[in-house]
Amino acid sequence: MSLDSMIPVAPARVRALVLPVGQIKRDRFSSFVQRLNEEHVVHLRDISADGRPNRNMFSPLAFPDGAMFYDLITHVPPPSHLALAPFELFREPLALIAIADGQELENVAFSKRQSANGYAPTIAERNIRTLYQELEELRDTYPKILTHEVLIFDYVPHTSDHTIPLPEGIKTIPPVENSKRTTIKTIMCDISSLLLAEMTTLAKSFEGMTAIDSPGQAPSRPGLSGNSWASDDANPATRRNSQYAVSSVTRSASTSGAGDRSQVRMSMPVPFKSLPFGSSNSTPSQRPTTPVRSGLSNPPTTFDDISSVNGSNPDVTSPERPESTRPGSAGGAKDKVSIQGFGPGGLNERWRNKGRGRSIILVGSLYLQAGRWTDALKELVEGATVAKSINDHLWHGKALELIAVCLLLLGWIGVEFQVPTVCLPPNDKSISSISKGPDADEGDSNQPKHLRSLQNLLPDLMERIIGLYSRISGEQLPPLPLSESILRFCSLLTALHLCEGRLNKKSLDSIVSGKWPAKPLTSSPRLTIDPPRSQIATLLFKAFPSSAPEVLTTVDRAIILSGIASILGSLGFHRKKAMVVRELVSVLIGGLVEARTRGAAEVGIHPAAGLVALNAANGHGNGAGALELGEGDIEHGIDAFLGLLCKTYGVVSFDDVVRGLSDESHQISDTDSSVISRIQSQASTRQFGINSVKLNILRACINFSEALPDFNGVLKFSSDLLRTAGSGVAPGPRREDAAPIITRDEQVRLVTNISKTSSLSQRLGLGHLAAEYWDEFLVRGITLDPLPSSRTPIPHSKNVLPGVTTARTSQDVNPFIYNPFMRTPEKAAVARTLVSGEAATFRVTLQNPYEIDVDIESIKLDAEGADLESSVTSTIIGPYRTQILKLTGTPKTAGSLKITGAVVKVRGCRERRFPIFPQPWAPDSETKIKGFGLSALEANKKLPFPGPTLKPDSIELSAIAAQPVVVIKSTSLFQSSVMILEGERQVFSVTLQNLSPTTPADLLLFSFQDSTQGPLQTALTSRDATPAELYEYELILARKQALKLRKIDDSKRYIAPGGTATFDFELLGKPGLTNGTIQVDYAHLGVPPAEITGQFHTRQVCLDLTITVNASVELARMDVLPIQGEVPKPIWSRLGAKNPEEDTSLSEEDHCLLLLDLRNAWPSDMQVSLESKNGIMIKEHILPGNTNRVIFPVPRVYIDDPHASIPALNPSRQRQFVVSSSKITPEIERGNREAFWYREKILEKLSGSWQTLSGPARQGTIELRGIRLAPRMIEAVKIDEVGIDVSVEDPNSGSCDDNTLFTDEFAQVRVVVANRTSEPVFPTLRLLPALRHRPANVALDFTRKLAWNGTLQQALPLVGARATADVVLGVVPLCRGEFEISASVEETRLWTEEGGKDKDKRESTTTTAPPRRRERSDTEIMMDAVLGAKERRIWHSRRPCLVCVRDRE
Repeated sequence: MSLDSMIPVAPARVRALVLPVGQIKRDRFSSFVQRLNEEHVVHLRDISADGRPNRNMFSPLAFPDGAMFYDLITHVPPPSHLALAPFELFREPLALIAIADGQELENVAFSKRQSANGYAPTIAERNIRTLYQELEELRDTYPKILTHEVLIFDYVPHTSDHTIPLPEGIKTIPPVENSKRTTIKTIMCDISSLLLAEMTTLAKSFEGMTAIDSPGQAPSRPGLSGNSWASDDANPATRRNSQYAVSSVTRSASTSGAGDRSQVRMSMPVPFKSLPFGSSNSTPSQRPTTPVRSGLSNPPTTFDDISSVNGSNPDVTSPERPESTRPGSAGGAKDKVSIQGFGPGGLNERWRNKGRGRSIILVGSLYLQAGRWTDALKELVEGATVAKSINDHLWHGKALELIAVCLLLLGWIGVEFQVPTVCLPPNDKSISSISKGPDADEGDSNQPKHLRSLQNLLPDLMERIIGLYSRISGEQLPPLPLSESILRFCSLLTALHLCEGRLNKKSLDSIVSGKWPAKPLTSSPRLTIDPPRSQIATLLFKAFPSSAPEVLTTVDRAIILSGIASILGSLGFHRKKAMVVRELVSVLIGGLVEARTRGAAEVGIHPAAGLVALNAANGHGNGAGALELGEGDIEHGIDAFLGLLCKTYGVVSFDDVVRGLSDESHQISDTDSSVISRIQSQASTRQFGINSVKLNILRACINFSEALPDFNGVLKFSSDLLRTAGSGVAPGPRREDAAPIITRDEQVRLVTNISKTSSLSQRLGLGHLAAEYWDEFLVRGITLDPLPSSRTPIPHSKNVLPGVTTARTSQDVNPFIYNPFMRTPEKAAVARTLVSGEAATFRVTLQNPYEIDVDIESIKLDAEGADLESSVTSTIIGPYRTQILKLTGTPKTAGSLKITGAVVKVRGCRERRFPIFPQPWAPDSETKIKGFGLSALEANKKLPFPGPTLKPDSIELSAIAAQPVVVIKSTSLFQSSVMILEGERQVFSVTLQNLSPTTPADLLLFSFQDSTQGPLQTALTSRDATPAELYEYELILARKQALKLRKIDDSKRYIAPGGTATFDFELLGKPGLTNGTIQVDYAHLGVPPAEITGQFHTRQVCLDLTITVNASVELARMDVLPIQGEVPKPIWSRLGAKNPEEDTSLSEEDHCLLLLDLRNAWPSDMQVSLESKNGIMIKEHILPGNTNRVIFPVPRVYIDDPHASIPALNPSRQRQFVVSSSKITPEIERGNREAFWYREKILEKLSGSWQTLSGPARQGTIELRGIRLAPRMIEAVKIDEVGIDVSVEDPNSGSCDDNTLFTDEFAQVRVVVANRTSEPVFPTLRLLPALRHRPANVALDFTRKLAWNGTLQQALPLVGARATADVVLGVVPLCRGEFEISASVEETRLWTEEGGKDKDKRESTTTTAPPRRRERSDTEIMMDAVLGAKERRIWHSRRPCLVCVRDRE
């Protein structure tokens, strides 16, 4: 059976007051009470009848099918309830059960005084005697209670011979493991047997009364009001100080004496304000009661009033024995006669009938409580008939109510009954009641007729009873019993409605047990079920209490409102329930504040301070003090109660789950999915309900929590109010309005309230109390600041390491080969790389959409993966803004990590994790569709969220192993600047220092940049550049680098931790050089480069140089001249040539003259040296600003293929054939190629240098690449492919001195044709004799001057590659003179490989078919397109053969 006081059969229950005695702990006392509650239904068949003949009026043998229902309470009912007796007997406790702990009997003496009953040999026996003394005191304290028993739980008797005698009234119960199933049941049966016997006396006293007052009526006799229910010792004024004693003594040291009683155990309840033993100390009762003086509606306001209340109370009677204080006893008869006028000459017959009828109803009520329901029905029917006859409407209604309870209980046990005629409606309503019968018959044919009759009767009977209670007359029922009666009736009708309107076994079990079917009702109407919900709700609201404070006490009003809310919730009227709960909160607030002020004044604390300090000192950290709640009551009662209220109205709370702070297993999840689900749930809740109503509800909850005081409630509902008033969006730059809907002053007040409450809880040691922050979008972004360029780790593949794939070092890299260390690193990859042990700076963007400052006590980064140590800082976010905060994070280990949010501790709020939401977000505002009740909200939450997707952001980072930090310590240059001359080379040193104390730098790679590289790279990309120009650009890039590292051993490329290393660099001066950069890429690999498995990271340190290049020796002009005749060696010696060849002179066949005009542009004397590979060297002294001409012989050059394509130093341009992008003719292309190749050959054999003769010593090289060759110069330099040598000789001697011939004598002209090419040649020789020193028309007329033996033009046979052919021609001079014999060779036809091999074969064949040739390749076709088709060539002798003819002497 439920312990609810609002169940329909509550008038049939017997109240038993359960109190602790002796030394006992709270939790054990609660467990003992729970064991008793398990057997609170005692069947009469199990009860033994009392043997005394004058105590058998309520003998259980008369109706063994009945049962007694016990209502075990641990507090004395308030006076407002006791004042209703005897009209409602079930409100007054009839039994007292004192519970003691058997385990404490042997531990410590319950009383320090020696027992008055003699010496006790053991502590246990002495304690048992003490318990008996306390039992006697309880009998004196509560004289109106019929039976008093002491139960010693977990009692283990001694095994020795000495058995402790148990006094009368003390019973023992063994431990659970030693108990039987019937142990507690037997105890309850024994108590019930004694109680039934004592109830006879009480019934006799009622039968002897001639006048019984109704509730709310001025008492006709003292002793019938609730004020005299306990003796004077129980007056709360005399026991007030003991309730708040500061002493640590928790049990009485003596069983008597005023001094000892002041230190009585704090867990011992006292009348009117006893302790519920779920509480932690001696604070007031679970239900604050109305004191005798004026109740909570009139609390004392000064300490004088308190002292007067603590004084003697004349309304309280002196202690008497229970038998003498009961009405109808011998001692009380005189009072009844003298006051009521009993006897002859008394009141009229109607007055006597009223007294007789009321006494019959009281006896019937006792039969009902005793389980004798048939006897109760008989007595109540008689009493109802009498009350109806004399128009005693209150007692008539009470009798009908008790009759209805009897009928329900009889139906519950299956006893057939007949509805009394007194319960039937009047004749004018009989038709309506009879008309309901057929419907019931059609509904359930198995339903017994008597239950069907009762089912049809109940609704009308309930209305009749309420009408009788509400009738206005001289006697009027107080609001409390009227409202509770209505609640019981509505509870009965609700149980009937939930069971489909049928009064059957199921519904009767629900009515008697008070446990309704677990069937939640929706808002859909149930029109076919009688009684309908609307009728029940209409009847229920008649119980709504008046707002006048003097009519009902706060506790009574709260009880009624909670009952109404409970029934409305069972019926599915959740919104009506929320309205009632809202009123309940308002009632509780006023009562709590009043109780708080009164309690503070009574214990000597200023009323303004309240009970905060007292509650905290006594261990109440959760607001249980003012309500006298147990440790778990706040968590499992008040929180759920207020949470349900807020949920009904659609308050945007942090979490839908109502949890207790003491539930350590429940952890709030702040993962991304949990936060997103929370945001979506809150967004759905925001669209439910009315905002103004939500805010009012939350304000009431805050006031209620402050009145308790409940720190956790204040924090929770204050944050919920800020959350509900907020917009719940992540505002964008200009779109969403995120301002809250409450004023700024209220926001400030709420935040201040949270801060103060949190600080107070911290000072009281309640550090676990904290609010939940009200904005889920606190963190709007986290970004990583770029690292300094000198500390940025740059990723590289292992293939770029020198020595891994190619045997080269970084300074030897071809500038046309991709240099990965000179590229711009990828920003995304660099921005995501951290170094272990080095701090990185993060920017955290925080938002505050409220008009208040948000005080952040601590904030740090939240990371996953590798260990990251974040700095912790504090800040204050201004109102309605976003604010950027800088934090540092230091990775401790290498590996990947992810920044997923920030852990923030706002003042007064719980430290929690906030994800990153960088994008603006707002829920979609859909068209509102009508939904019925809370089911609409729950249904929306189950559907997919209709708004935009929420996606938290994160920062993917990678931490690499610890790396060194290298800086440039010093250089040998002054302020990193240098002045240099063109062609000069300077060496300077740079010292690097490793700042890392633990990590060495074992990889050092050097790269260089200068101001000349940019223009050259731009020129290389020009489409108009000729191949020769591209070659020049590439040559300067590749072989004339402005900066380079001097050769060092690779073992020296290492810098120890904290050490230094010095490196030498070489600088070359060249035009256009204004600045340069030395870039050092360094890293710590820890293993040889070949063992690197994946990526590695380097850092860079750069040295920027400022360079000034001045002119030195410039090439102003040049020319190439052929040599006419031989130049003697002495001449070259006089010109400064050193070490000329001793055996030969410089002939015109092998050399030509190079003419150079050199200008000294430096203000210092210069000595210029030109040197050839054959050892010729010329030195020239040039004054400042002067230009000197230097003539230098250079060897002539033979090139096998002067038309070969110009090469490319860049590997990307090294293709088989390159077509010039410019539109030039083949002749110009051939000329350009010839000029390129002959120039390269001259530069290979020639070098120049200079040095200063005054001022600082400087030296360098002369830049000779400015030489450009014209076609005339090429003819002077080149050696032809075919050489022609013409000579004359005497046919007899074979030689001729000085080419002298004699007239009319035979001579021979020998022509030697030399083929210098690699291919055979088909030559045709032509000789051309001519007179010397004559005009051309005369010189060629040699027919009468020379006679030839043969022809001057003849075709020669094929001359092989690099072979010679001799041609001898006879000649006879006919006259004297000087002649010149010139020769020329012309290709007869082009030689081809196939043509040469098949020549003889073609000549011998007789067929006329043309010879087959190999098809021309694409290369030949392209070559013809560039250079033109290959044509026959012709060569001329460079000089003629001079012949002198004379007469022989």
